Amino acid sequence: MYCPFCTHPETKVIDSRLVADGEQIRRRRECISCGERFTTFESAELVMPRIIKQDGTREPFNEDKLRSGIHRALEKRPVSVEDVEAAIVRIKQKLRATGEREVPSRILGECVMAELRQLDQVAYVRFASVYRSFQDLDEFRAEIERISSPLSPLADSKEEEA
Repeated sequence: MYCPFCTHPETKVIDSRLVADGEQIRRRRECISCGERFTTFESAELVMPRIIKQDGTREPFNEDKLRSGIHRALEKRPVSVEDVEAAIVRIKQKLRATGEREVPSRILGECVMAELRQLDQVAYVRFASVYRSFQDLDEFRAEIERISSPLSPLADSKEEEA
């Protein structure tokens, strides 16, 4: 690495430590030529796939847009910021795990709905209503019945135990 003081091309690492919960490495360096010391931070650059929208256009993955959509669905719902951030990390991991350079927006939407369903079912229905373009109350009812049905056998077994 070039020295920021004298631009000599060689420096030596004096100390390395993990920072930011292991997301970065902090390195203390010293220039071999002028002896000045400085700190660098090193982190992995993970490339997210591009998103192929419904109309065929492609755009870079935008984490702020993802976060905004999730926050909009979760507005005034009792879900912690930590849970939302963990969901965003899981969504990004799923997208990277596809190994594709481009991913249809449908896959991203399905990942978001899966995470919202785990976080808060009201937020899930809110998001699904916009994502799937619900036209009337019957579509809302059908979705609510669909997400309620897997819980019914569990609720019935708990009532029988009581």
